Amino acid sequence: MQEYLKKLYKDSKDSYYKELDNDLNSKKKRFIITVNPETLMMSEKDKELENILDGNYSFVPDGIAVVKAARKLGINVNERITGIDIAEYLLNVANENSYSIYLFGAKEDVIGLLVDKIKSEYQNIKILGYKNGYVEDKDKAMNEIINLKPDICMVALGIPLQEKLIYKYFDKVKKGIYIGVGGSFDVLSGSKKRAPKIFIKLNLEWLYRIVKEPKRIKRFWNNNIKFMFKIKKK
Repeated sequence: MQEYLKKLYKDSKDSYYKELDNDLNSKKKRFIITVNPETLMMSEKDKELENILDGNYSFVPDGIAVVKAARKLGINVNERITGIDIAEYLLNVANENSYSIYLFGAKEDVIGLLVDKIKSEYQNIKILGYKNGYVEDKDKAMNEIINLKPDICMVALGIPLQEKLIYKYFDKVKKGIYIGVGGSFDVLSGSKKRAPKIFIKLNLEWLYRIVKEPKRIKRFWNNNIKFMFKIKKK
């Protein structure tokens, strides 16, 4: 687990965004993996996910628990960089530069709302296509996406399916930023509200989510709490 924390992006959020700008401008490719306790805990039981984390991709610290864990182990990670923040930034930069985008995941009504929002509020973005996350042939969907060569591809299928799917086809990708964004489409579309700014500022988004959805407690215990126990032992 410690070796994965060492691979996290260590500089500021703004510095990371500049790297994304450079990649888009120079038509490079990047596979962003948002690393949180759930990702790391899952990798201990999931060999395929472990192989992905062993790869040379772009790992960002998605969650205050990961940042604190890294620091406890002497790894100087500057700040958390969440998937939702990256997704929002990519929409803004895509609008400013008329980049193309493909959206894959979430329920049909959610992705429909998101597409409508982009057409309304980010009118310069070229939407090459979109699919909900319930299509049976996800491999066919990924092949279609790669052939369209989007500048940005957001996959919202949840951990670890989204990472596995991108990983499986990333060698075929010629350019573009590919990122698994989990439940971000719900927030970006307006279907769900993000935590108030005070919770975000205090790194308490996890608490807000649990209060809003108490069923998350078991998931939080199995991932975040057990993760911190493991770090404490190390």
